[in-house]
Amino acid sequence: MSESTWHDLGSVDELSKTPLRTVTAGKQKIALSYANGVFGAIHNACNHSGGPLGEGALDGDFVVCPWHNWKFHRLGGQGEPGYEQDAVPRFELEQRAGRLFVREEPASKRSRLPHPPHALERPIEREPGPIRVVGISTTAMDEAHPRYSTSDDLLNSSLKHAEETLGAQTRLIRLSELSFRSCEGYYSKSAKACTWPCSITQMDPKDQMDRVYEAIVFWADVILVTSPIRWGSASSLYFKMIERMNCIQNQVTIRDRVLLKNKVAAFIITGGQDNIQAVAGQMLMFFAEIGCHFPQFPFIAHSRGWTSEDMERNAAFVRTSPELHEGARELVTRSVDMARGLLARESPAPKPTRGGRKAHRME
Repeated sequence: MSESTWHDLGSVDELSKTPLRTVTAGKQKIALSYANGVFGAIHNACNHSGGPLGEGALDGDFVVCPWHNWKFHRLGGQGEPGYEQDAVPRFELEQRAGRLFVREEPASKRSRLPHPPHALERPIEREPGPIRVVGISTTAMDEAHPRYSTSDDLLNSSLKHAEETLGAQTRLIRLSELSFRSCEGYYSKSAKACTWPCSITQMDPKDQMDRVYEAIVFWADVILVTSPIRWGSASSLYFKMIERMNCIQNQVTIRDRVLLKNKVAAFIITGGQDNIQAVAGQMLMFFAEIGCHFPQFPFIAHSRGWTSEDMERNAAFVRTSPELHEGARELVTRSVDMARGLLARESPAPKPTRGGRKAHRME
C-alpha cells in the first residue's frame, strides 16, 4: 500500500444528508459523520467489543457505539472526557470537485486504556471441598415486611437437609434482596454484543446480578431454583434473572464455550392455581440450554387448582404437609447424589457437543 491511498466515498451533497454511516475504504471500515458543516472519519470498530460505530448515533461531537454506549470524538477519535486516551484511529478527508475522499492509512493509532479484567472473567475451576448447593428464591416480596412463601419454605427444607444430613455446603440467594437491572437486549443488537460477563455487570459495579453469576458458574454443584406460579408462568423475578443469564447460553452459541460443567439443576414450583407443567417445562428447557444435568424426577410441585382462591388455606397446607417437605428433602438428595457422581469421574468429561442446533462460532 502506498503512503497516499485515497478512496472516493461519493458526492459531498449526498454524504452530508446522513449524520452517521459506515463506509468502506479498501480494507478499512470507517464511521463517517457529518455535523455543523464538517465531516469526520474514525475507525468503525469500537475499542470495547468491536461494535460498529457507524451504526450508532451522534451525541454532540461524539459517536456513541450502538452496542454498549462507549463514546469517541467523531473528528479526533479520542474517548469521552476522562477517557481521552481510549481512542480509535481517525482518518484524513479531502473534498475535491464536490467529491469526498478518505485516505486509507489511519492518521492516528488505536490506543486502549488498561482495563483490569472483571472478577468473573477468571478461569472456571472448582475449588476442592464438599458438594455445594445454591438455592435461588425467585419469589417477589417486600423485604421490609416479608410474608410466608410456600416455595421458600420448601427450599429451606431442602437446604437444611443438604447441610445437616448430606454434608453439603449451602448458600441462599433471594432475588428480592438483590438490586439488578433488567436485560437491556444487547443480544438483539448483535450476538457478539452479549458478552460474558454480562455487559451490564461490566459497566455497572452496583448491579448485583454478579452474585448469581458467581454462585451458578463458579461455586455451586447443585442449582436449586424455586418459583411460585404467577398467571400460569414462573415469577417475574425468575424471568428477570434468566434473561440476564442469556450471556451464559450465548457463550455456547458464539464461542463454543460451555461455562456450566457438571452442574445439576432442580426445581421447586408452588402455586395456588395450576399450570405446573408449563412452568416446569420452561425451567427445564432453559437450564438444559445452559448445560445443566437433571436428576431423575427433577422437580417437585404443588397446586390446589384453578378454583382454589382461598390462599390462606393453601399456605397452611404447604406449611404443615409432611409429604411436600419430605419431597423437598428427597429432591435435593437426588441432586446431590448426581453431583457427586459427576464429580467422581476419574477422567475429565469429554467436551460436550450441543444438540438441537449447532453452535456458530463468530470470532
